[in-house]
Amino acid sequence: MSNRRSFLQTTSCLAALPLIRTSVANAIAPSDRLNIGFIGVGKMGGGHLGKFLGNEQVRVVAVCDVVKERLDHAKTMVEKRYGASAKSGEYRGVKTFDDFRDLLAMKEIDAVVIATPDHWHTIPCILAARAGKHIYCEKPLTHNIAEGRKLVDEVAQAKIVFQTGSQQRSEFGGHFRKAVEYIWNGRIGEVKRIRIGVGGPAKPCDLPTEEVPTGTDWDFWVGPAPLRGYNEILCPKGVHNHFPLWRSYQEFAGGALADMGAHHFDIAQWALKMDTSGPAKIIPPDDKTAEKGLRFVYKNGVEMIHNSFEGDIKADCVFEGTEGMILVSRGGISSRPSSILEQPLNENDKHVMPSNNHHLNWLEAIQAGASTICSAEVGHRSASICHLANIGYRLRRELSWDPGTEKFVNDSDANKHLSREVREPWKIV
Repeated sequence: MSNRRSFLQTTSCLAALPLIRTSVANAIAPSDRLNIGFIGVGKMGGGHLGKFLGNEQVRVVAVCDVVKERLDHAKTMVEKRYGASAKSGEYRGVKTFDDFRDLLAMKEIDAVVIATPDHWHTIPCILAARAGKHIYCEKPLTHNIAEGRKLVDEVAQAKIVFQTGSQQRSEFGGHFRKAVEYIWNGRIGEVKRIRIGVGGPAKPCDLPTEEVPTGTDWDFWVGPAPLRGYNEILCPKGVHNHFPLWRSYQEFAGGALADMGAHHFDIAQWALKMDTSGPAKIIPPDDKTAEKGLRFVYKNGVEMIHNSFEGDIKADCVFEGTEGMILVSRGGISSRPSSILEQPLNENDKHVMPSNNHHLNWLEAIQAGASTICSAEVGHRSASICHLANIGYRLRRELSWDPGTEKFVNDSDANKHLSREVREPWKIV
């Protein structure tokens, strides 16, 4: 490969090659590095930025945020990290933007990391795909089901490499990966029921209006969502070290149910080999005020229950089968009986894609012209589970779902909840 540009132009021919292992990080010439831009550098985006700054395979060349303090902080992070290795001790090669469209217009950018609030995922992703940029986007991938299908179609048309930030497929000690492999290899027999432990659904935003801080573009932060007044709970002032609670409100996200559900439901779909499909029925609890107990029923009869456990059987994901159960959380994995996990798998058993680092999996996929461990389609389907649960809790009646058409069956009222009107000027076609 003579240079980075010719390398990128030939990746489409390399799909059949095995993924390049992480050791290549020590042998990347500057001309072969990927230039990356960051859209959103708050709590989560700042974390991603710090990790990519330590990776020799990439060069961070641009950052973007609608809060000036966070933008300046990210710029300083980049300059400090790269300046430390420069002969002069200084680095001034990173550009800053308060409008992500200007960042996407940079021809030298090869890929972007998008870590905005949930309601701001789809539009930057679509425009980045149209600009030919590879994409790493945080989960939950979308705000609603209709925009998720649009995003997937745009990514496919652009032929770029996409990674959804569902890191449990790669990291957290490999516990979730092990659970999926043991289930795939029949260690608990036929799966009958899955219990997922995450919080409740989203609620309408009722926060009071506060004065917009200097340096915050509030109208841009709201973007495609319905316009409402500023509140620090939604968009904290300056640089902060907590996860803001825009996650709780349906105008911007899917509640705690979607925030962690995009992780745990994702593992359930993976274990069921339903990465490109979904359930057939959504059955809310009889208690019209309950925020747990909603059931998904798949066509094969498997039930998945939201936050409903029995006795001491509790974990992020509990898989119940005809021959036992596996309980898995970020902190560990166990089984009942314990003998299920005592016999290791061998090379002839079924295994998931090798990956112990979600960022590197994306970079390796770009280099090989291959798919990632959590593609746009997978991210969309996992987010759809969260959206379906929110709709179920909102409507409080049994719903029939067709995962092929991605529509509720003979239910025009429920289908109105699959999308929403986008505030001008953010509607894209």
